[in-house]
Amino acid sequence: MNHQDVGQMDTYVRMYDQLKKQQDDNPTIGLILCSEKSEAVAKYSVLADGKQLFASKYLPYLPSEEELRQELQRERQLITEQKRISE
Repeated sequence: MNHQDVGQMDTYVRMYDQLKKQQDDNPTIGLILCSEKSEAVAKYSVLADGKQLFASKYLPYLPSEEELRQELQRERQLITEQKRISE
């Protein structure tokens, strides 16, 4: 993942805010998940003018970037193991 990916997600968040977001909606969150051979990356994109993000506004539990990264790695490992078994 690079700055271009983050910039693209920010663009999508802005577009959603302009076209779909209602006045009483919570700030829009963009989620970038990237799984490559050497790493798994998870990033949130929040354009809420520096406002603090409160998970309770969205879900009973909003995972951290580290938890999402670990889940990506776990899923990638499961897929790799399944490919080995099927070969």
